[in-house]
Amino acid sequence: MEHTIRQDDLGTHIDWVLPGVTARQIDWFWSNMEKGFILWHPEQHEPLTWPVPPAHGNPLGAVHNAPQTWDDGRRQDLYIRFERLEDVPAALRERIRYAHAIIVAGLGFDLSAIETDMPLGYRLHQWQDSAGGVVGSSTAIGLAKPETPADGLVWAAHAAGEIGNWAHFLPDLYRLYSVVTDPRRNPFADLSLNGSGAAAHYRHIPA
Repeated sequence: MEHTIRQDDLGTHIDWVLPGVTARQIDWFWSNMEKGFILWHPEQHEPLTWPVPPAHGNPLGAVHNAPQTWDDGRRQDLYIRFERLEDVPAALRERIRYAHAIIVAGLGFDLSAIETDMPLGYRLHQWQDSAGGVVGSSTAIGLAKPETPADGLVWAAHAAGEIGNWAHFLPDLYRLYSVVTDPRRNPFADLSLNGSGAAAHYRHIPA
């Protein structure tokens, strides 16, 4: 994977190019993270669970617990929610420029955090098909928990590892699960967008 990291007043950004993966496979992954979470970052991830599982066709509002340990040695239970685009700061939505996207909110570090109305911060992941693979970008911003540039670089190292590992397992995992037609066990949500920036909205998910 080719990638570059940059930082500005909003937060930390990774621009990436990933061969051998399709946008549809990445769409599928977000509703099926438990199937490949350890493969996504074998050195730092533990098994993922869904306190609020995604619904077939619409994962927004789903919450997962993603236990992991980053390069700084912090082991964390991270409770993370898939957000409606209109519920996140306009400054983040204005960065949407690719054809598919998901925005997640970091809620906190234990189960009680899923009731919070003030996320610690947000992550915007966006991607689209390109010649031989996908091109995309990932952005991290702090909110209730401010993120220093140093914090952003720790996140970027972790996230770049995750994105690069998609190429090693995601096409095969997507193919293997294509035989599972029950959407309760193999949900799918099309995360393609109409429009870009703050006006972007999901093409197939109701607002």
